[in-house]
Amino acid sequence: QVQLVESGGGLVQAEGSLRLSCAASGGTLRNYAMGWFRQAPGKEREFAAAVSWTGAATFYADSVKGRFTISRDNAKNTVYLQMNSLKPEDTAVYYCAAKGGFRMGTTWYRIATEYDNWGQGTQVTVST
Repeated sequence: QVQLVESGGGLVQAEGSLRLSCAASGGTLRNYAMGWFRQAPGKEREFAAAVSWTGAATFYADSVKGRFTISRDNAKNTVYLQMNSLKPEDTAVYYCAAKGGFRMGTTWYRIATEYDNWGQGTQVTVST
């Protein structure tokens, strides 16, 4: 069990970049798959990116593929989301989430209910 705190959100112009961080406390992120989800005003929560235990495997929603990069540093107990070429439609509250235990396959990374621990979110606003 870990507690997650996101940071790095803010206001940025279109085509700009932000780097979000998700820091864990109360436990280690080793053996946790990690995901980033986002929720825009009036819309459903959606999957953005995920990374496996070791960082060897990453997964992205089509809407962010090629622009966002998820990574992790288990020694620092931190997961990152590098966001480049931001668009106004990327505006949302971004949440990090952790999933403990092992899962075979890859499709589950995209499912919010698979994750055990969630942060409080950080606001990202992309202006036109």
